[in-house]
Amino acid sequence: MTTINNRQIKLKKPRPVFGAVARALIVVSIFTISSSMGAYAAKLNLEIIYLEKKTPRPPTLSNLDRIPDDEGLMGARLGIKDGNTTGRFQNFNLKLRELIIPEGDDTIVRAKTDLKIAPKIIIANMPSSDLLGLAALPALKDTIIINAGSMNTGLRSKNCRANILHTIPSRAMLADAMMQFLVKKRWTKIFLVEGTKENDKAYAEAIRKSANKFRLKIVGDKKWIFDADMRRNASAEVPAFTQGVDYDILLVADEARDFGQYILYNTWEARPVGGSHGLTPVAWSRAVEQWGAVQLQNRFAKIANRSMGNIDYAAWAGVRAVTEALIRTKSTDPKTLNAYLRGPELKLAIFKGRSSSFRPWNGQMRQSIPLVHSGALVANAPFEGFLHPTTELDTLGLDKPESKCK
Repeated sequence: MTTINNRQIKLKKPRPVFGAVARALIVVSIFTISSSMGAYAAKLNLEIIYLEKKTPRPPTLSNLDRIPDDEGLMGARLGIKDGNTTGRFQNFNLKLRELIIPEGDDTIVRAKTDLKIAPKIIIANMPSSDLLGLAALPALKDTIIINAGSMNTGLRSKNCRANILHTIPSRAMLADAMMQFLVKKRWTKIFLVEGTKENDKAYAEAIRKSANKFRLKIVGDKKWIFDADMRRNASAEVPAFTQGVDYDILLVADEARDFGQYILYNTWEARPVGGSHGLTPVAWSRAVEQWGAVQLQNRFAKIANRSMGNIDYAAWAGVRAVTEALIRTKSTDPKTLNAYLRGPELKLAIFKGRSSSFRPWNGQMRQSIPLVHSGALVANAPFEGFLHPTTELDTLGLDKPESKCK
């Protein structure tokens, strides 16, 4: 207010001459910057195929540890869920397409029919023969196939393929973890009991090779050929079967779970039992609770209403690895992703106490191997004292000189 000739006059505050122009320029600048950032940071979209071949499961005596019908699938679903949680901040989106091939259907025929457009990533849960047939399809030459189901050691050796990575441990890795534990405990004499199924034979052969590698002695080597109902006869059959051998630990090769659970506490000598039963080397177990693993266990139980199994974990780890590669490379190109996954820069946290990566010579994921029983984690291989020029994780399974992978 001011007074002129005894009259009060209200003066308006002068406006800046260029105020409107400046505001307009600011709006235009923000729009231009936002548009250019949006063009630069376009959202990446990646579809991952979960491909499973259902196989007949032989009948077993015990129904206590039934294999879930959705083992593997639920791990992949959790991997997608975890990945998209990160994707909201990193500007990418993962989508899971689920293809389940029923028993009796031909895997390759179905793959040619259902995968008309070659996918960039496949999480595969199938036998090794189907996996090799899948990898040989010309249309999938550049597809990254992540093996989450087959522990066949040959897939990491003479039968390796350039487009296959492995997140599930090989039987050689599991056997080596067990042998390192035995060396640490100074249990040098092994009694091996082998089942009659093909997978049992493969597990037993891995134990024999690993025992030789770590200079442990197999003092007894028997095949379990009985077909009696062990629920009623174990207390009579097992003591007689295990009598007369001086050993430190009995290792069971019974992946089919026909008899191994009845060996425990029924042996003639009071000795520990390990292998497929008792003290067991695994990819994953509900007993693993260290290194933040409880968070993973809880997230899985929330979506699956059960505990996470070995194949679940391997499928989750496959999606987790792809997610990490996507974040680092900002690319969905499978060649770019494959190069990063096999390269030295990958340091993957997978809740096992050590960062993980892939062996460039055969595509196997380096990882710790928990040794567990039904209620607790006993140890985590590799163990201190088993040295390697690159990483102690390469003391488990086929090292580069041992692998025949070309």
